[in-house]
Amino acid sequence: PLHHTSLSFSFAFFFSSSSIMISSRSSLVLRRSSALARAPRGVRLSRSSVTRAASTAVQTQYSTETKGESDTLEWRMFVKEGDKTVSPWHDIPASPADGLINFFCEIPKETAAKMEVTLDEAGNPIKQDVKKEKLRFYPYNINWNYGMMPQTWEDPKHANPELNNMMGDNDPLDVVEIGSATCEMGATYAVKPLGIYAMIDDGEVDWKLIAIRTDDPKADAVNDVADVEKEFPGELEKIRVWFRDYKMPDGKPANEFGYDDKCMDKAFALGVIDEVKGFYNALKSGERENDDGLAL
Repeated sequence: PLHHTSLSFSFAFFFSSSSIMISSRSSLVLRRSSALARAPRGVRLSRSSVTRAASTAVQTQYSTETKGESDTLEWRMFVKEGDKTVSPWHDIPASPADGLINFFCEIPKETAAKMEVTLDEAGNPIKQDVKKEKLRFYPYNINWNYGMMPQTWEDPKHANPELNNMMGDNDPLDVVEIGSATCEMGATYAVKPLGIYAMIDDGEVDWKLIAIRTDDPKADAVNDVADVEKEFPGELEKIRVWFRDYKMPDGKPANEFGYDDKCMDKAFALGVIDEVKGFYNALKSGERENDDGLAL
């Protein structure tokens, strides 16, 4: 069976010193110009207005299409831009605007099916993870929206000297979105990066970027780790404990965290983002050999 949900529409939004042009045929484009159409005289658009516009643009640019029966090994969810199938890993930009990143939702909050972008299939659709020929579920719901940042990759041959020379986990950068709304599987959202955990999973570095949607009611008040503690008391520790313990019901040991279990701040997170974008670019360009058969 084939299902198609269209989320695309076109619009344009301009402001006096910068203009944002969005359409279903193009990515978000920032252009500096005072000659373009502008907001009404005397009106100054705040940065929050700009980020909300970016969020709306990203959310409406893409749609999804599913193939195969639900709850089977064959089920897949593809991303569409108009009539064209696009890869959420390769074709969705890493960032919609300065200071923001794109978050591609694989697992909506308060669900337990372990969904993920496939890295070895053409188009990189979402599928449910499989273990021993059975669909995989978390032992309990994940309490946040979870997914990945496009055009990033944690290189499994890069040794991190600050984390006992452990290597990357061969996946895009994971994102934990802490906002109040439930995101849609397969949808893309503009988010603000806030901090990052260095999770150690089976001897591999598996970064967990903490972020919030730009259209969340608390987005303007949250810009770094300290703000998260103020606006969402105890939330960072809940995230750490959830990811530390989720494998234990299956008899596996608890995951560990580098940097003394701390959620590192935004500046540190931006450094990690730059690094994993660099790993991705090297892989995509052929500078780094694709020796794992990833679908590039």
